[in-house]
Amino acid sequence: MKTNFNLSLKKTALSAASIILLFSASCTKESGPDNVKSASALSLSNRTAKPSAIGTAGPKGVCYIEVNNYDFRDVGKYKLTNGSQLFDVGIIFAANINYNTTTKKATLFFNTQVTNVLNNKATYIAPVQAKGIKVLLSILGNHQGAGIANFTSKADATAYAQLLSNAVTTYGLDGIDFDDEYADYGTNSTPQPNDSSFVYLVTALRQLMPTKIISFYYIGPASTKLSYNGVTVGSKVNYAWNPYYGTYSAPPVPGLAKSNLGPAAIDITSTSVATATSFATRTVADGYGIYLYYNLPDADSHTYLSGVSNALYGYSTVYSSN
Repeated sequence: MKTNFNLSLKKTALSAASIILLFSASCTKESGPDNVKSASALSLSNRTAKPSAIGTAGPKGVCYIEVNNYDFRDVGKYKLTNGSQLFDVGIIFAANINYNTTTKKATLFFNTQVTNVLNNKATYIAPVQAKGIKVLLSILGNHQGAGIANFTSKADATAYAQLLSNAVTTYGLDGIDFDDEYADYGTNSTPQPNDSSFVYLVTALRQLMPTKIISFYYIGPASTKLSYNGVTVGSKVNYAWNPYYGTYSAPPVPGLAKSNLGPAAIDITSTSVATATSFATRTVADGYGIYLYYNLPDADSHTYLSGVSNALYGYSTVYSSN
């Protein structure tokens, strides 16, 4: 779960300069996590092969970057001593689901810091992708009553999926990550979560983005709404991971194999290196395919990360400020 400290910083930024974007609807650690080539390729049989880090056998490293506090490019500054990148996926944390009280529709909102990263994609996003790292945009609630779990119709869910797909195209991203926190369902007289909303949303987004990554930060009401009319969220998303930092627990998402799940979740700024290393050892021993990091700071953290990488891959981590 994202910390209250970082949330308070983010919400301060959100309430200051803000931009609401309403888009019109107009292995080897080298195959990358977006190895889904078509909607039909999302069958479980095609997504259960043992994953690997960029150029190195082992679980994929997924890292959330708090762009209100840190430089997104930090995710590309760490390599293993064999030359491979440490992180496979960097997630921009976070865009928001806001609510337009006039139209009664969910909107896509970028605060000042997220806007800066996206609008300057040549500076912040492309250099990271050039290293083989996939870049996702996290979608998070914003205390306005709108969220991924309370779309009341397939049409509304599809319209929001179109906004997300447009953003991925506009900013050259590799996919979308869903985080069902801080929606405050019921605020602004919005409806409560329902069984169909999240399934409709990921189904529509998968149709719009057949080759992109869709991931789920397993938290909130959406985590209990994973199947509707015979369709599972796990048949539409690529990955899901544990949201509680400093804990080890695989999210029970129907349709996803171990290779697509991350039970280990660490906050680099607060989880002890002993715990982080222990989780890495367990991830490998248990056969899971994802290791989740949060709060990568601007300061050199290679010593801390080496404990994890040695357990995951058998190599230490090195840092470059370039």
